[in-house]
Amino acid sequence: MSAAAVVVVGAGVTGLLTAVECALAGHRVSVLDRGPIPNPRSGSYDQHRVVRTLGPDDADATRRMTAAHRRWRELENLFGTRLFRPVGVVRAWPRERLPALVSAAAEAGARVRTVEPRELPYLEFPPDSAGVLDAAGGVLLAARALEAAVRWLGAHPAVTLRPYREVTGIDTDRAGVRLSGGERQAADLVLVAAGPWTRDLVGEQPVVLHRQTMVYLHPPPDAARWWARAPAAGGLGPDGRGWAVPPGDGTLLKISSDAVCRAVDTTADGDAEDQAPWTERLAAAAPLTGLGRYTVAAVKTCHYAADAETGGPRLVRAGPAVWARAACGGSGFASAPLVAGHIAGVLNDRRSLDDLRDFREGAA
Repeated sequence: MSAAAVVVVGAGVTGLLTAVECALAGHRVSVLDRGPIPNPRSGSYDQHRVVRTLGPDDADATRRMTAAHRRWRELENLFGTRLFRPVGVVRAWPRERLPALVSAAAEAGARVRTVEPRELPYLEFPPDSAGVLDAAGGVLLAARALEAAVRWLGAHPAVTLRPYREVTGIDTDRAGVRLSGGERQAADLVLVAAGPWTRDLVGEQPVVLHRQTMVYLHPPPDAARWWARAPAAGGLGPDGRGWAVPPGDGTLLKISSDAVCRAVDTTADGDAEDQAPWTERLAAAAPLTGLGRYTVAAVKTCHYAADAETGGPRLVRAGPAVWARAACGGSGFASAPLVAGHIAGVLNDRRSLDDLRDFREGAA
């Protein structure tokens, strides 16, 4: 099969991994981003993200998440860099739900066990709850993963990285992109994975833009050794909406909560927004015990676009040869290998590729 021309708009995790998979399959790939590659201002760029293998009450989700986890471990070998901290992931649940959750996990082949709050004394569990530990899950070193992907792509002869190239429009009928300055670039397939700007490029999509406040902390000295081995955790705080990502390998302890996630119309005022009210709200729903003993290292906001109905990631076919990915926070990062594999699979199907080329040539 002859090589296809692929244009990826957006150098976040989905765009970069799609470029990797397409290059591995023998296709020619151009990656465009409005900023540097990788872009520290992208929604994907963060110290760490959580990777789970357990989808509660959903065997299909567990299989998908397990496949994504497996591909991340394979990418470690491909990039020659350790990306994953296998510390496990704990989720707090009401006690009455635990037997059904553990049984469903076992049927789906997930390795889990129940965890009592006393085993994790620095995490704030909701009243009358206990944890389910996803033993195969853990923490992905997100920024390291993006940088490793860029190094690999930069050394590949079939890949062109084009930083500081702002895409101003997508031709969904002919699979092409328009750049500022008037340049046009055609392709056999276009993936738009430009984070919050995706919906502006491919027309109205049923997605909602969110802003989240995250706080990065230094643990108190007497808790530092515990945190070095701690799992990632969710379902925390008095309202069960908080989460914590443990420090390690140069990363800080990160906490946040759904209580400080809000829908917004634009990313424009994110840097200027006063974070004090949101950090106070987070403190009131704190996922940690003794929060006042921790030292704040940084406060950061992030933006992500989520499916308006499910609140999760969304992959849509915006045209015959144009795909669009609205990523959703940590779950969008963790599942990025699945999207990348899907796009590469479309190209690797000779009939699909011929159909895409016929359409582009016929429309030209």
